[in-house]
Amino acid sequence: MPSALLIVDVQRALTEGAQACHDAAGVIDRINGVAARARAAAVPVVFIQHEAAGGGFVPGSRSWELAPALRVAPTDLRLRKTTPDAFERTPLQALLAERGVTDVVICGMQSEFCVDTTTRRAAALGYPVALVADAHTTTDKPHLAAPAIVAHHNQTLSNIQSFGPRIRAVAAAELVFAG
Repeated sequence: MPSALLIVDVQRALTEGAQACHDAAGVIDRINGVAARARAAAVPVVFIQHEAAGGGFVPGSRSWELAPALRVAPTDLRLRKTTPDAFERTPLQALLAERGVTDVVICGMQSEFCVDTTTRRAAALGYPVALVADAHTTTDKPHLAAPAIVAHHNQTLSNIQSFGPRIRAVAAAELVFAG
């Protein structure tokens, strides 16, 4: 099946300073490894950036930029979004259709917001999803630490069967792209 790699919101606002996500550097390293394998297999790599009128996601601001440790190739695609759903009011679905993509691999930030919503929407649209289990993250919350939130989403999302297409949580090192 032709795949696409969707890298969600790995931006400075979520990787630097007080709002940095848990293990941001490790997650970025794993994302870079997955992206390199995707490119080697001619799988489209799509960097998705959240934007908003205020806060850390103002387009063009330093905090809106992709994290500097991310390795971005000239052939990679870029997409901007304004909701937690990377498909909502964006050309993502058309971009995938143009390339004959039938399944997606998803990683990025923040697990319980944009990663979760984009994963569920992809499955609802008929795309089988490989959620890169150790390449998404978030920040600690008052009620739950970030590692527990990540584990919860890996478990919960991979147990949803009602969409039809399956969501499976796969470790970065175990993810294989057919080339």
